Amino acid sequence: MKALIVVDVQNDFCEGGSLAVAGGTEVARSISEYAGFGRAGGAYDFVVATKDWHVDPGEHFADPAVGPNFVDTWPVHCVADSDGAAFHPALDIAIDEVFLKGRTTASYTGFDGGATADESVLLGDWLCSRGVTSVDVVGLATDHCVKATALDAARAGFTTTVLLKHCAGVSPETTQAALSSLTKSGVKII
Repeated sequence: MKALIVVDVQNDFCEGGSLAVAGGTEVARSISEYAGFGRAGGAYDFVVATKDWHVDPGEHFADPAVGPNFVDTWPVHCVADSDGAAFHPALDIAIDEVFLKGRTTASYTGFDGGATADESVLLGDWLCSRGVTSVDVVGLATDHCVKATALDAARAGFTTTVLLKHCAGVSPETTQAALSSLTKSGVKII
């Protein structure tokens, strides 16, 4: 069984959002064109998505007096139930389950996320319980949450591929470093 994991294609990570990634809107469109409602022509048994879903993530949000360092402190983004936390409107696909991460902590990996249907069910358990052995990862941002999610997928034993044309990174340097890290960890990059 194979699943597509769509990482954090949310308004705050697309152009006009509080932590926008250049090309985020185009990524939402490209994923929709690729996967649509037919699971990429039947290539996937399941399609899941992750969302940053911050309630009180502590020091993940920068102190307004100091400002973000863009390494481990960030502008306020993807506050639970806000428009910024909603999926970008150009993301128009069939999704079997959404996994919410980062309620009270910084969280970069979708494998920290609990299912909207039952928060106690984490992404890895959900996939395993359905017999998934292989995942493709797409979304935002290549050098942060896509990287962390793909690394955790590989660590959990899933055959993992990042579909680079359906991702966007924050900067060329950090994206290249992320791709190198992924490749060294056995993640395939297409």
